[in-house]
Amino acid sequence: MATVVLLRHGRSSANVAGVLAGRSAGVELDDTGREQARRVTDRLSSVTFDALYSSPLTRCRQTLEPLAAATGLAVQVDDRFAEVDYGDWTGRTLSDLASEPLWRTVQAHPSAAVFPGGEGLADVSARAVTAVRSLAAAAGEDGVLLVCSHGDVIKAVLADALGLHLDGFQRIVVSPASLSVIRYTPLRPFVERINDAGDLGTLRPPPAPPAGTGDGTGTGDATAPAGAGGPAGGGPAGPDPDRASDAVPGGETR
Repeated sequence: MATVVLLRHGRSSANVAGVLAGRSAGVELDDTGREQARRVTDRLSSVTFDALYSSPLTRCRQTLEPLAAATGLAVQVDDRFAEVDYGDWTGRTLSDLASEPLWRTVQAHPSAAVFPGGEGLADVSARAVTAVRSLAAAAGEDGVLLVCSHGDVIKAVLADALGLHLDGFQRIVVSPASLSVIRYTPLRPFVERINDAGDLGTLRPPPAPPAGTGDGTGTGDATAPAGAGGPAGGGPAGPDPDRASDAVPGGETR
């Protein structure tokens, strides 16, 4: 099983406009998002990746362009990492969507949320988790993969790795251009970083210590330091143009 780095795309034009972009065509990174993509490449310069995977949407592929150029790796598009199909909600503003009865379900019980004319969040979780776990298994124990995707998709994968019910995934914050890291093992996944904006030079952990010498009951999960990013807690309620609120579907706005 491999280590998987989950990268949310950089800030997009829809993030700034307060629109739920979903799978809309023509949504690209803005100037800030392009700079974030360049900085991500610098942050990952010490990591040797075996493969790069991306959502098919433009904003994710643009985010990976600098990293692909620096590593020489081709970006492999995988539809299972596509943004949520928000159906009739696509293209609407968050301020408008907040008055919809379904909004409360999305916030409190996302496992039951099915977007009109679109897909359910439980289906999103199933496709994304299956994709990550299958790629990690195929890559082998020492493999290091990167997946560039979207806020709700990454949150669903993290919730699975943390052993959380999908109804708890709105507690996880995944900001634009942030990195989250999961190390998959035969025993369990180890979530090493969430919403990280710091250095990833220690991504490949040293060999696990002999049985019984690890820190606490984590069975060697202390072989890599905790991430510099924030914990899987709820983000601030107010809008911030540089990060999307992850208490809203997709986090694809602001």
